[in-house]
Amino acid sequence: MLRVNIITIFPEFFSGPLSLSIPARAAAAGGVAYNVVDLRDFTHDKHRTVDDYPYGGGAGMVMKPGPFFEAVEHIGARAPIILLSARGRRFSHADASRYATGEELTILCGHYKDVDQRVADHLATEELSLGDFVLSGGEPAALAIVDATVRLLPGAMSDFDSARTDSFYQEGLSAPSYTRPPDYRGFTVPEVLLSGDHKRIAEWRREEAERLTRERLDR
Repeated sequence: MLRVNIITIFPEFFSGPLSLSIPARAAAAGGVAYNVVDLRDFTHDKHRTVDDYPYGGGAGMVMKPGPFFEAVEHIGARAPIILLSARGRRFSHADASRYATGEELTILCGHYKDVDQRVADHLATEELSLGDFVLSGGEPAALAIVDATVRLLPGAMSDFDSARTDSFYQEGLSAPSYTRPPDYRGFTVPEVLLSGDHKRIAEWRREEAERLTRERLDR
């Protein structure tokens, strides 16, 4: 079983998404257990303060290192411990596959302007982002990483062969998909997909996947 720890100042953010669809199915199948930790439980003042002004001045607030270190130590988390950050390496399907084969995954959700660099340097084992943009906090990114990971666990998907044909499973994009009706408002399904010729269909899908990968990833 994979144990997923999420450390956040908004634990309620995860109650709905983790109880729905594939994340919930993975948990029901016994493939994953979620442990959402309130970072404010590891503060030591009446206001439960997790942030402070940055040294050197400047706009915004910085999350303090202490609560993160104490939260990770309290739950006894082991690597990988991920800090979500715009400065991080971009998350990929290969990361999700690696996490899905492990026993534990811990995600640290930042908020405000930044997180004290000592968390990245001395607590987290990895620093990841979803792309070249900034979110209001690490919570949406954490959900994306959890979803991409747990859908690869046994029992999470009723048809795991579907995952094997997803984009990036074989390091490229998948071919386009179509379903009924064959003609919708004059927009038609490629003839080859209606032919019943499995060899031709497989060749079309391979060629389309290669074309899309060249056009959209080789830039």
